[in-house]
Amino acid sequence: MAVTVRPRADQPAAERVLYQRGAVMSATGPEDQGARQPSTSSPQSYGSSAHISLRGVSKRFGGVVALRGVDVAIAKHEKVAILGPSGCGKSTLLHIVAGLLDADAGSVDVAGAVTAKDRLARCAMMPQRDLLMPWRTALDNACIALENRGVSRHEARERTRPLFGRFGLGKFEHLRPAQLSGGMRQRVSFVRTLMAEKDILLLDEPFGALDSITRAEMQEWLLRAMQDVPRTVVLVTHDVEEALLLADRVIVLSAHPGRVVSVLDARMDESASRREIVTSPGFVKLREQALEALE
Repeated sequence: MAVTVRPRADQPAAERVLYQRGAVMSATGPEDQGARQPSTSSPQSYGSSAHISLRGVSKRFGGVVALRGVDVAIAKHEKVAILGPSGCGKSTLLHIVAGLLDADAGSVDVAGAVTAKDRLARCAMMPQRDLLMPWRTALDNACIALENRGVSRHEARERTRPLFGRFGLGKFEHLRPAQLSGGMRQRVSFVRTLMAEKDILLLDEPFGALDSITRAEMQEWLLRAMQDVPRTVVLVTHDVEEALLLADRVIVLSAHPGRVVSVLDARMDESASRREIVTSPGFVKLREQALEALE
């Protein structure tokens, strides 16, 4: 992901090269316990008040149509999951929101920004791979977005350190990525994304590389983290349970060309544990409906 960066003269040469090549994934441009019944309302129900709005969005790559006529509206600080089979255009849709791609047809508005450059300035992305720099400590990896904006490393550390304590990373801030578990590395990646200080977070299969046990632990951790630090969140996943657990609404896409085939209201009892949620009758019923929409 290409970003605007300001490497400092005291940074190692290799680090400056990685900054310039866009190795940092956070955009840093200018400034009954369980589920409800699925919603049958249009994804455009927020109208002009939507924080993110896509209308009639289509995208083609050569002779392949990736997306066709996608309508999505997301309210401020709402958490929405984009669910669909592999190759349905989920990541393409996320990249259009992020300003990494432009749609071939339709309109895109992200917090008032319509150009790719302006959309990029309003979003921070957390990729599937953590992309932590191996020579930096966990804390210094999380500081990158601030340093890219010209903040000194000392100040960046002081501003980032409280989040390390809040998210259970306080004992690990001086460790290098090779010394961290996969789950801890993803926590650092999430904090790095937050420190871009954007109101819109784009999560692209953030736990796809983790084993099933660690993934379940990280899902519960992220569920609590998003409650603690409200943002507008768009999560891309092909995991039905993950989508229903982490999102307020789940937008189901068809196989390519991707189009919206269902919108499910997935709001859960926020006081319940992950186990209580995923075993509740409401969640089980909603999972069945999501699976049916994917067929």
